[in-house]
Amino acid sequence: MSDAPTLVIRGGTVIDGSGAAPREADIAIAGDRIVAVGAVTARGAEEIDAKGKLVTPGFVDVHTHYDAQVTWANHITPSSNHGVTTTLIGNCGVGFAPCRPEQRGMLVALMEGVEDIPEVVLSEGLKWNWQTFPDFLDALDARQFDLDVATQVPHAALRVYVMGQRGADREPATEADRAAMARLAAEGIRAGALGFSTSRTINHKTLDGRHIPTLKADEAELAAIARAVGETGAGWLQVIADFDDEIDAEFAMLRRLVAASGRPMTITVLERDSKPLEWRHLLDHIAAANAAGQRMTGQVLGRPTGIMLGFEISQHPFVACPSYQAVAHLPFAERVAALRQPELRARILADEPPGRAMASRVRAWDRMFPLGDPPDYEPPAERSLGARARAMGVDPATLAYDTLLERDGRTILYRPLSNYAHGTLETSREMMTHPNTLIGLGDGGAHVSVLCDASAQTSMLTHWTRDRASGRFPAEWAIKRLTRDNALAVGLADRGLLAPGLKADLNVIDYDHLTLHAPRVVYDLPAGGRRLMQDAEGYVATIVSGVVTARDGRSTGALPGRLIRGAKAAAAG
Repeated sequence: MSDAPTLVIRGGTVIDGSGAAPREADIAIAGDRIVAVGAVTARGAEEIDAKGKLVTPGFVDVHTHYDAQVTWANHITPSSNHGVTTTLIGNCGVGFAPCRPEQRGMLVALMEGVEDIPEVVLSEGLKWNWQTFPDFLDALDARQFDLDVATQVPHAALRVYVMGQRGADREPATEADRAAMARLAAEGIRAGALGFSTSRTINHKTLDGRHIPTLKADEAELAAIARAVGETGAGWLQVIADFDDEIDAEFAMLRRLVAASGRPMTITVLERDSKPLEWRHLLDHIAAANAAGQRMTGQVLGRPTGIMLGFEISQHPFVACPSYQAVAHLPFAERVAALRQPELRARILADEPPGRAMASRVRAWDRMFPLGDPPDYEPPAERSLGARARAMGVDPATLAYDTLLERDGRTILYRPLSNYAHGTLETSREMMTHPNTLIGLGDGGAHVSVLCDASAQTSMLTHWTRDRASGRFPAEWAIKRLTRDNALAVGLADRGLLAPGLKADLNVIDYDHLTLHAPRVVYDLPAGGRRLMQDAEGYVATIVSGVVTARDGRSTGALPGRLIRGAKAAAAG
């Protein structure tokens, strides 16, 4: 070994990201590269005793929304709390670049509605030291992080930048508009973005109910952008869409975009309660596309997408009750004290229930569960509030109210919204084992007061490889899915695998004691904004570019993470 190691990880059980069986080995690191995996005799300037611990590549998260957080924060939590060493932002067509000064309010309003990040947080935190997408990359290039950050060009920002209010109002793009968007998308890819993203779902709206600018964008607009991305020879296309009854026609259009661009495409795939078999039809389409030589993947999640309900966060079963609204403005401790008063409790429980749409989210008693600590993301039907209320002979709303007041008002209820139509995660299991899927959709940085799925990497290891009663995966399979598969999918061949010459991004994990804790509320966003944070025990060390960024779940203060510009070859710097 010619390079004197700066760090040696000794005697760990190495799961290298290739899918190969675990083996005991040392790992030597010099600078930001792995230089040896095996028996290392040389001493490192620093050493970690990993005997009895797993040593894995750092996790690569391909679906996050830290677009705002990376402009003001150095620690990209919660993701960096869960072994993530590379994160991809700019998903679902939303972001903050390109942006003209007069358009900032539009993008803030859009991100507030689509990704549930309060306007005051964004207005206080965003520095706006950019206009074009290359400017945005330059601004990020000047920053330091506890993980690496990669970007995508977001369609909504691009559309507003080119078309102004016409773009926000979803007017059809002219030929000149299409040409401008195509040119700027390619400019972003050439400047270092790893892809282009768009949204075609009615669920993405501003708070006042306006749809995302990209909803129903016509094929001519998307094709112009896709061809321009293809001409760069880099990047992927990321899409979230409502397929509904037009699944065949919509998917055929997406296949034409893949053909026009020659680039891979990834699509969000979820099991919806209203259409519990749609996901299977969609994966069949994806398989057919791959059989025809078109690279398409479905992005899936290993647990339900769901919301948290609680008195300290933004949604709960009583949030729309007039009697609750009378105290909603109070500081949390005072609000909980008021909610304990029998008179107010009786008035809230007697209020008219919310409308049907809200009730289906926050009062579906048979689909609502105490989350617990450690949290249970695959709860059995008998643990639902509805089932427990029937067994106790009480009203489920009363049970929910009293449950939410436990733990000084900080109890959280869990409401699965997708991937849980049948009350188990067998659908997620089938999705994850499909040959044309990627594991993502954690949404780190988004929906900050209703969910915290950025911890999905930890629940993958605890639930799916260790704790689930049946249908578990080998740890080496799960690690490959969280590391090398995702890295290669976005063009980062320099990471996700423990091998000489590759980037030294690693985790040392006390697997037997790895524990995911329930989310908790913190007020650490700009302007004192609230968000959910989730911690884990068992991450002995996380290493980015050969530097230890966290030990035993606590930050070391080191910030070796940087902006990633463009695809990376296996031996690239």
